[in-house]
Parts: sequence; C-alpha cells; structure tokens
Amino acid sequence: MSLKHSYTLIAPFYDAAIERATRAARKRSLAALPETPGCVLLAGVGTGLDLPHLPPQHHYVGLDLNRAMLRRALPRVGKAEFAPVQGDAQRLPFADTSFDSAVLHLILAVVPEPTHCFAEIARVLKPGGQVLVFDKFLRRGQPALLRRMANPLVRRIATRLDVVFEDLLAEAPSLALEHDQPALAGGWFRMIRLRKL
Repeated sequence: MSLKHSYTLIAPFYDAAIERATRAARKRSLAALPETPGCVLLAGVGTGLDLPHLPPQHHYVGLDLNRAMLRRALPRVGKAEFAPVQGDAQRLPFADTSFDSAVLHLILAVVPEPTHCFAEIARVLKPGGQVLVFDKFLRRGQPALLRRMANPLVRRIATRLDVVFEDLLAEAPSLALEHDQPALAGGWFRMIRLRKL
C-alpha cells in the first residue's frame, strides 16, 4: 500500500490520534517563525494541525501528497494567507530559493526518502532562511530494537521509525543546525531549527 493510499484511509482518524499529544510542541516550534513577513512552506501540511498556531503576517504554502489531507486542512486556515498545493515533498514543485522559511512537522519520518525531502527543502529555501523541524528520530548508534523491528511494516502504512537526523543533516551541507531539543516521548521526538547558509 502506498503512502498516498494509506493516508487517505488514515485521514479521518489522524487528528484524534495525534492532535492533543503534539499541540504544545507544534506551538513551541512555530513560535520560532520570524516576525518579518515572508513566504513559508509547510511541507507535509497534512490535516492542518499547525494552521491554528501560525503567526498571521506570513504567506503560507501548504503542500501535501494527499488530497484527503489537504481537504481536511482548509477549514483550519482561519485568517492566514494560505495556498494548498498537492505535491511530493521529495520533488517539490517550486523554483530554487522560493521560500523564506520552511516547516517540517512530522514529515521527515513519513516520506520514503527523507534525504531527498531534506535536500529539496534546502534547494527551495533562500539563503539565510530557516527550517523548523518537529519529528521523531533515532540517535546515531541507538539500538532501539523494537522500533527497528517494527519499522519494515509500520513504514509501509504510516511512518518510519528508523530515521537518524544527523544522517540527514550530513547530506545537506547548506543547512546549519542552530537549535535541537527534546520535545516528546523521552526525546524520541525533537524540535530542531536550522539556517540555510
């Protein structure tokens, strides 16, 4: 089953499963968006759980692979200037240096090739632009045997359990780490901020 099909089935239940658990971390992450108005990419916007927490001064482009998720996001837009785009975060349909900031909440552990997604974000971000990441990552060398054993099945349905952020960062030399802190589940979920050089 492809991610597009599995998330079509998951869409009606997605919010109930994760909204409350991730709300505070999402708000903290999004509070780091700059005050100066700009164009912000929400890669993997999903059902729009970030939308109620967005500062209003920016123009937002919400990209998702799945039309069912985008439809569920639209009622959450509120007063934000928001353009929904159906597309693949691993092959972004945008020109180089199109965005001032990018938000990657719970997407790098979902896409089949997170290094491609990360490289695409670096490509479409302007120099000096920032990336806000909130997701689950293993640390280099962390055994996490149960997660690794469950990964072959779980990654086909909903999410990967084996992504190592430091490996992604090593493949994106134009992105510099500015901030990294534990967010949820004993540090399995992290809030990370990067800057494009």
